[in-house]
Amino acid sequence: MFLLAGLGNPGSQYANNRHNIGFMAIDAIAAQYRFPPFIARHHADISKGVIRGEEVLLVKPQTYMNRSGVALGEAARFYKIPLQQVWVIHDELDLAPGKVRMKHGGSDGGHNGIKSIDQHVGKDYGRIRLGIGRPEHKGEVTSYVLGDFTGEESAPLQTLLAALAHELPALLEGRPETVMNNVARTLHA
Repeated sequence: MFLLAGLGNPGSQYANNRHNIGFMAIDAIAAQYRFPPFIARHHADISKGVIRGEEVLLVKPQTYMNRSGVALGEAARFYKIPLQQVWVIHDELDLAPGKVRMKHGGSDGGHNGIKSIDQHVGKDYGRIRLGIGRPEHKGEVTSYVLGDFTGEESAPLQTLLAALAHELPALLEGRPETVMNNVARTLHA
């Protein structure tokens, strides 16, 4: 079984925030592969389904971004999912909007959700970093990530999320490079 966790903050006031792009990606995956409705369990909203023959647990931690590791750790331990089969989807300031990078392990890059996960489960899990760009001034980071995507950003964002969901089977087959290349190709078509 694979665990795919999207990071974000619970509550309608955060729903369209840049920081919630992980939740948005999980919702796009759930819709694409017709997962059952999410249920509250392990401090998260969880849905279990199948993608091309692979069992997949979708997780949206409800502990707020800075405590994401609490929910992810509980779910991974309960379902006995090894870290090599855990992928976390999150926003990335250091990537331009529409850019996707995937890898196992690495530093938290100052991302508080990733710091929390590192503390609760270790660092050897997969990361799917979705670019949101960076504000002009360093002092504006908090308001930027907690700000909503603009109308201008909406169409490219929806294209990115749909492409990521569509290409997900390659990730489950151990081909993250294929996913990144195909998503990039879709966005620049």
